[in-house]
Formats: sequence, structure tokens, C-alpha cells
Amino acid sequence: MRDILGSVVSIAVAIAFAWAGAQNGPTILGFPALLFIVSIGFLIHWVIFIPSYFMRTEKFYDITGTIAYLAMISTSVYVVTSTASTLALRSKVVIVMVVVWAMRLGLFLFIRVLKAGEDSRFEDAKNSFIVFLMFFNISGLWVFLTTANALTLILNNSDLFGDLQFFVGLTIWIIGFSFEVVADEQKRRFRKKTENHGMFIVSGLWSISRHPNYFGEILIWTGMAIISLPVLSGWQYATLISPVFVILLLTRISGVNLLEESADKKWGHLDNYQNYKKNTAVLVPFIF
Repeated sequence: MRDILGSVVSIAVAIAFAWAGAQNGPTILGFPALLFIVSIGFLIHWVIFIPSYFMRTEKFYDITGTIAYLAMISTSVYVVTSTASTLALRSKVVIVMVVVWAMRLGLFLFIRVLKAGEDSRFEDAKNSFIVFLMFFNISGLWVFLTTANALTLILNNSDLFGDLQFFVGLTIWIIGFSFEVVADEQKRRFRKKTENHGMFIVSGLWSISRHPNYFGEILIWTGMAIISLPVLSGWQYATLISPVFVILLLTRISGVNLLEESADKKWGHLDNYQNYKKNTAVLVPFIF
């Protein structure tokens, strides 16, 4: 029952925020465009869930999110260009930002799970239809809430450009994206070396934050929210849930907290790990 409820709540929450973001926005055949877009995101998850369940594999889980991101962005572009003569420059920039981020992260995670062979998060879940479906529905919610802010901005297609919020948000986004890419690459190279097998990384960006990639991810969606501020109105401000959701997700649900717990079990008995924890910020560099 809990797993069924999890799926129902995921869909309901997505619909609620899509409805809010759709206010004063474009429609498709009289249907709010953002509601149509969120439906596409979930449909993609359900379609890929079917073979994933029967094959008992989680290898397509992360790439499903990437496909959904790209499909929803593409649909938003179609909606705008079918009703307007051209995309506004602000919308074009945001589209490029989301596509670049989604492609980079999606391929990185997909390649990682292929090399690892499996994802321990799904060891038991993939053997249960209801539980595994819940994971895919949660991913559908995750994908939409993360991009709800950006999708609303694109659909609004505002001509506003050159304002302070745009440049501040873009700068924060670039810093965040750079943090995430560099941190992931540093960890990939660290793990590639056989002498580092079973060890924890303390070099590069990992010397100033125990989770620099997550810090970067938070900056990415904070920057996006700042860019969107001048073009939102009324209920659309509810889509500012995007950076809040990312922060809660990465710090309280399936990110920092779980990784810290896992690291404590692996290396908690080591003095050098305890020193690393004592002298390195958990998330925000230099802030303990």
C-alpha cells in the first residue's frame, strides 16, 4: 500500500505544480501546455519501465530521466514555435542550458551504471512490479519538479533580456555546472586508478567539499530560478519549487545523507577519514 501511495502522490504533486505553472501560459488544443508536458514525462517513464521490469534491470533508470528531460524541452519548444513567430533569446539560452546539463549528466550516469553492472538502490525493488514502478514514478516527479521552473520560463517566451537577474543567474549556473562537471571527472579519474580502489577522494574540489558535485547541482537550479524571476506571474511562482526540491532531494532524501552514512560505515574507523570530515565542509565549500 505504501508503494502504491508513493506513486499516486508523485503523480498528484506533479499535476498540482504543473497546473500552477500553466496559469496564464499557452495551451494545446485548449489543454494547458505544461500539464500536457508533464504527462509526456511520466508516459516516457512508464514505457521504459515495462522492459526494465521484465528484464529485471535498473540500467535504463537514469537515462530514462534524460530522455524525459529532452522530450519535455522539445515539446515546450514546439508549443512556443507553433503559437509565436520565434523563440525569445531568454528562452533559447535556457533551452541550451537544460539540454547541455541533461545530456552531460544522463550519459555520465548511464555509462557509470553500465561499468558498475548494477545499482544497489534497486537490488530488491526491481523484483517487485509495484515497488519498481514507484521508483519510476518518483523519477517522473523528480524530472518535472527539477525543470518546472525552466519549462514555465520557456513557455512564457518573454522578450525580456539583458536584465540583472539574467546575468546573475547565468553566472551562478555556469559556476554550478563547472563544479559538477569537474567534480565528477576528478572522482572518475580517481576511481580509475587501481591503487585507489576502496579509498575515498580528498583531492581537487573534493578537498574543499565532501560533495562538490551536489553543490554544483544546487547552484545550477538556483541560477535557473533567478533567471526566471522576472518572467513569472501569479501561480507560476510556485515553480520556484525547482531549486528548493533539488536542495531537499540532495541533502535530505537521496543524496548527502545517504552517502555520508555509507562513507561512515566504510571508513569511519580510519583516522584520516575522521580528519577529512573534520576539516572539509559537507556541501558548501569552506562553510562548516
